[in-house]
Amino acid sequence: MEELQSAKNVRVKEWKKLLTKKGRDQSGKYMLEGAHLVEEALKTNEIVEIMVQHNFTAIKIEQLREFPVTLISAEISQSISATETPQGIFAVCKKRDVGLDLAIHRKLLLLDGVQDPGNIGTMIRTADAAGIDAVIFGEGTGDLYNPKVLRSAQGSHFHLKVVGGKLSEWIKQLKAADIPVYGSAIENGEPFINVPSSDSFALIVGNEGAGVDSAILRQTDKNLYIPLYGQSESLNVAVAAGILLYHLQKPI
Repeated sequence: MEELQSAKNVRVKEWKKLLTKKGRDQSGKYMLEGAHLVEEALKTNEIVEIMVQHNFTAIKIEQLREFPVTLISAEISQSISATETPQGIFAVCKKRDVGLDLAIHRKLLLLDGVQDPGNIGTMIRTADAAGIDAVIFGEGTGDLYNPKVLRSAQGSHFHLKVVGGKLSEWIKQLKAADIPVYGSAIENGEPFINVPSSDSFALIVGNEGAGVDSAILRQTDKNLYIPLYGQSESLNVAVAAGILLYHLQKPI
């Protein structure tokens, strides 16, 4: 098993590039960090290589034998980590190549210009928990493979489809597939409680400050709002998405 000690090694420099969107886009790869995310990745065929710090014990080395494994020093672990206190295990994975079949994937969450990585990851994780089939990243939405998004999603990006594209084009396809499309609106919408749960639906949530683009809201079947009973002017977008997804999801 190969061992690396110096953070100046050329391979370490390549790993560090994966902390940037440009590096991920150019290589078609991304990096996971931490025991839980690596364990989730082990269930897939997407791992390229694994890097483990010498004193890491949360996952037995024997579990990693079928993958290329490199032992790394604490110095390297710190240099390639996106956190202040790295756990000491990393995996380089291939970017996911997924497609949607709207005859099968009929419960969807669409993100319109959502930028905060924590919100994006939380919504992927919430969509996974709520039994949603797919998340669509519209234009202006952050990068799925941002380390903060991946940490917030906690491996849920492996459990459902995540794709990108222009939401206006997706809305046309959703309507052609007889999937109701709901926007989320702060005002001038319908109380969400009035809309029944269903086996198929698409929910659009928007940018943290601006909400869903008005042009997108004009293309939906209905726009839903969540009544606010206290003095707060709005809900966090991830919280609002969770409320709406669980309401729209038909109990199994």
